[in-house]
Amino acid sequence: MAAEKEPLTAAAVQRLVERKDAVEAQIRAYYEVLETQKDAGMEQPLVDVEGYPRTDIDIYQVRTARHNIICLQNDHKELMTRIEEALHGLHARERQKRLLDATDSQMEAVMPDASPPLRAFAKVDMVAPGSPASVAGLLPGDEIVEFGTVNTQNFQNLQNIASVVQHSETRPLSITVLRTGKKLHLGLTPHRWSGRGLLGCNIIPL
Repeated sequence: MAAEKEPLTAAAVQRLVERKDAVEAQIRAYYEVLETQKDAGMEQPLVDVEGYPRTDIDIYQVRTARHNIICLQNDHKELMTRIEEALHGLHARERQKRLLDATDSQMEAVMPDASPPLRAFAKVDMVAPGSPASVAGLLPGDEIVEFGTVNTQNFQNLQNIASVVQHSETRPLSITVLRTGKKLHLGLTPHRWSGRGLLGCNIIPL
C-alpha cells in the first residue's frame, strides 16, 4: 500500500479517515462471506477428519476471503499509523504557531505539565471474530488507557464507556491501549453487525 504522503492538512487527514472506513467496510464484507461458508472463520480447518478437502464449503472462496482479510487488516494498520502521525503533526504545528505568537509569560502559562505515566483503567476480555472491535485490531488482554473521551482521570465505571459508544455509533473513536507494555493507537467505529452490541467485545474494569 506504498504511496506518496499527502501534504499535512486537515483535508488530507479526512481523506485518510475515509479510506480507513472503506477498508473496514471491505473487511466486514469478507467476514460475512466466511459466515456463509459454515462460519469457516479465519482458523477453521479446510480438510475433514480424514485429511480430505471439505465438500460442505467453497474452499477457494474461503481461502480468498481469508487472504483478503489479512491484506486489508495490514492496510488498516498502516492507515491508522498514518492518521495518528498526521494528527500529531497537525497538533504539533498548531502548538508551535501559538508558542511563536506568545510572549515569554504566555509561553509559561500554556506549556503543559509533564504527562503522568500511562495507566490502564479497563481490559479487553473477549473479542468476537468479524466484529467492529476485531476489525479495529483489538485483542483479548489489551489494557485500555483511553476510550474516546474516557481516560484514567474521569473513568468511574463501565457505563462511561457504554455512553461513549452509544453516542458514537458509526463514528470513529480513538482508542489507546497497552499491549505487552507498548502503547498502541487504534480506530474503532461502533456500529451494528451480525452479533450483539455495537463493539463485539467484552471489557472489564481493572
